[in-house]
Amino acid sequence: MQYVWATLGLICVGLAAVGIALPLLPTVPFLLLAAFFFARSSSRLHHWLMTHQTFGPLIVDWQTSGVIRPGAKKAATISVTAVFGLSILLALPSHVLIIQAVVLGCVMIFIWTRPNG
Repeated sequence: MQYVWATLGLICVGLAAVGIALPLLPTVPFLLLAAFFFARSSSRLHHWLMTHQTFGPLIVDWQTSGVIRPGAKKAATISVTAVFGLSILLALPSHVLIIQAVVLGCVMIFIWTRPNG
């Protein structure tokens, strides 16, 4: 089972890395999942992720206090706006835009109602 957890953690880190370049894919939720999986599989991988210069502080902030740093909130907002703007430019069907607006709106409400780190 340890290998399954580690594999899931590595997949999540990979998806998070892709999410850095693609605004459609969220980065932080995948990193939080990776931390969860690594905690159950590999102390070495868990330590690497938790002490990572860029990602570690975001994960620690969330795990200890449930906070999201203002810079991360702004980056998420820019990404969500870019994705929705691209959808409009691509002239996606109105039902897709409505679903996307509702889901992305809920995500933004969740993010911006979390305390600042």
